[in-house]
Amino acid sequence: MPADQRLAERVDRFVARLKKEDVNMHGFLLSVNGREKVKAYYAPFREGQPHRMYSVSKTLTGIAIGMLIDEGKLSLDSRITDFFSDWLPPQPDRRLLRLRIRDMLRMATCYRRTAYREGVDDNWARAFFTSVPDHEPGSVFFYDTGCSQVLAALVKRLSGREVIDFLEERLFAPLGCQDERFWLRDPSGCCQGGTGLCMSLRDLHRVAQCLMEGGQGIVPAWYARDMARKHIETLLQDKEEERYGYGWQCWRTRSGWAMYGMGGQLSVICPEKRAVLSTIADTRLDPVGVQRIYDAFFDEIEPFLGTEDMPFTVLNPTVSPLPDRADVSSPETGVYRFPEDNALQLQSLRLTESCLHYRNARGDVDLPFSRGRVLETVWPGWPGVPALVSAGWVEEGLLRIRCFAVGSAPCGFDMLLSFAGRSVTVQCRRSADPVTAGYDGAASGWIQEEET
Repeated sequence: MPADQRLAERVDRFVARLKKEDVNMHGFLLSVNGREKVKAYYAPFREGQPHRMYSVSKTLTGIAIGMLIDEGKLSLDSRITDFFSDWLPPQPDRRLLRLRIRDMLRMATCYRRTAYREGVDDNWARAFFTSVPDHEPGSVFFYDTGCSQVLAALVKRLSGREVIDFLEERLFAPLGCQDERFWLRDPSGCCQGGTGLCMSLRDLHRVAQCLMEGGQGIVPAWYARDMARKHIETLLQDKEEERYGYGWQCWRTRSGWAMYGMGGQLSVICPEKRAVLSTIADTRLDPVGVQRIYDAFFDEIEPFLGTEDMPFTVLNPTVSPLPDRADVSSPETGVYRFPEDNALQLQSLRLTESCLHYRNARGDVDLPFSRGRVLETVWPGWPGVPALVSAGWVEEGLLRIRCFAVGSAPCGFDMLLSFAGRSVTVQCRRSADPVTAGYDGAASGWIQEEET
């Protein structure tokens, strides 16, 4: 095999492995030595489409803070409470008063969990200052999205602009990022600094490449260098790739560092190999889904970078459907009725050849599907939320349906329907989001006997 094709073979193995392991990929880009090697978008996802980045937002918020430090607006040793004295309680806890910017950046706050509560707090950043600390700041790592929310609010206070507007001028425009992007807001109107950025895969990749190349004169060189160093240990994290330490609003990995967002939003930077892998996905239904992406990259591709080359390649994969037993027929059923107060809030259900009709807390809803294929539709009961659905018969009497929301909050549910005589048992699990409420648990229903 020609030398310039061997890396291509490793990329093929990467793609095949993720498919075999049922990783719900949406796209990826791979660059080596500043040159793009592979571009892949899994249909129906397309180039330039904005995608929810989740905690990659933290890294971008941190970059904005680094730029403001470089301007002299604050320092790593500044106390966070000095900028929010109007939000402090009458007698603030001294542990909060000792919290410094460098500890905010490395997730070493005085809290062990996010302070704000979605659906309860109107101002997510302010909740950080009214909560009760539980340990000394700067001592240990706890992943705290509320910390990043405060940093976004700090960007607004120091620059007079929301973090997205600040970065638009200072980062995105200089990098030539022209795709649509937006940043979800909290109820007070502040950008969700830890989770709300929606941008394209290729613009994410541009940012990652900029950071690997020392900031390209756009991000301060000292910040681009120091942000990726290990600033605190993370040895007690549950997930393997999260135990290599944390930088400033970014994660260390076994070979470099990463911008890392829930569900498989990644830019994995390998400085020694001069390589960047950026991905978009929705692995939230798989508790080890992101680790599968890391493992596939570090096993199949990363060891071979730098010793081989390949021409630029465009791959055209598709989102994988559920497998389907073609020898199993799809029956049409009567109407199943469910007892009150069941976990799924189901009232009734009926199956036709290509649609599941049911009534739940959202009312009467339809979930069309295509066996062994991915169907573009809308989320059941939420007309404004686009969705991808696939279905397949596992065996006689056992149907599996999987539905993914693909709008500004990727999430999903996985459903099994077990038909036996005149009964059906529905089992569901979900990734948490308001649209998936009612899709976790199990419930049984029966076709009622006709009255005579």
